[in-house]
Amino acid sequence: MRKTSFQSLLLYVSRIASLMRKETRALLKDPKSRAILVVPVVVQSLLFGYAASFELKYAPYALVDQCRCRASADLLARIDSTGIFVRTSTASTEPEAEYEILRERAALAIIIPNDFGKKLARGEAAPLQLLLDGRNSMTAGLSSAYLGQIAATYGADLLGRSAPVTVVTRAWFNENLDSRWAILVALVASLSLLQTLLLSAFSVAREREQGTFEQLLVSPLTPTQILVGKAVPPILVGLSQSTVILLVVRFWFGIPFPGSVALLYLGLLVFNISIVGIGLSISSVARSMQQAMLYAFLFLVPSFILSGLLSPVSNMAAALQYGTFANPVRFGIDFVRRVYLEGAGFADIWLDFVPLGIIAAISLPLAGWLFRHRLA
Repeated sequence: MRKTSFQSLLLYVSRIASLMRKETRALLKDPKSRAILVVPVVVQSLLFGYAASFELKYAPYALVDQCRCRASADLLARIDSTGIFVRTSTASTEPEAEYEILRERAALAIIIPNDFGKKLARGEAAPLQLLLDGRNSMTAGLSSAYLGQIAATYGADLLGRSAPVTVVTRAWFNENLDSRWAILVALVASLSLLQTLLLSAFSVAREREQGTFEQLLVSPLTPTQILVGKAVPPILVGLSQSTVILLVVRFWFGIPFPGSVALLYLGLLVFNISIVGIGLSISSVARSMQQAMLYAFLFLVPSFILSGLLSPVSNMAAALQYGTFANPVRFGIDFVRRVYLEGAGFADIWLDFVPLGIIAAISLPLAGWLFRHRLA
């Protein structure tokens, strides 16, 4: 009896393995396909690492100095010495400075009134006027805050007194507050999403286009075996791509990793299972690979927007915040950031596993149900 059960188990596993080999060969048979699995994630990781940044590193400005005094010259020397604010033009009137912003030759304009030096000499408040280009709100906000800090420090030094309250700041988990750390670490989960979802979404749709799906259904394989056989290769691809991104982040950009590798991969496994479940459900509904691609991108765009990758979920509208609970990308990014940057343990991030597990528990049986009913 035990021998028969063992033989049945071996037969069950061998059938799944055969389907997995078939799916893997379909992915790797073309050298171009093999390159697509690796090259894009490396290139995109490097692009995000060097191009995506929320720090203010360059802010061209137009100057209108109506005072032309020692005080304005000293203040401008401090502004120019930062290396961030670069004077691109010196205008004589405010409309000229506005024109520089309109033509996008300057991100802001600094206007120093003609009584600036006299007010400082009398110990009075001497306001500056900033004209900011709101078309780039991030640069405008950071420029305003940075210039306000420079002006406040200059005023305190000039008047010979310091502020009564000082703030000493210490940043946790990212001491230099480098925004690339948060972006690059999030890519370990999010960047592999595209191909993992597309590979699983194309799986059944490709069989339908090739006319082999009906043969697969009448084969000795059960719907569960078909589901497992088609789910495992995209999951392995997703884990492989996450590994490539992880190596780029850790060794190319040198971002330290104090967390647990085992916990990180456990989370990535659950994350990829939930994504593949969604992809297989899409594939079972789609009539062609073109439809599968369309449905996949309909899922991808809102999932990235609502993931918290670039904008915190807490800043979204209340209704959208509730909607993000059905978005696996949100929780994938959250646990990767916490494990990678914080060194968080399972007790700290187990709540991220709950929605991912629920999504997988719903999407995978749904895909299996669609297999059995052979939606066409």
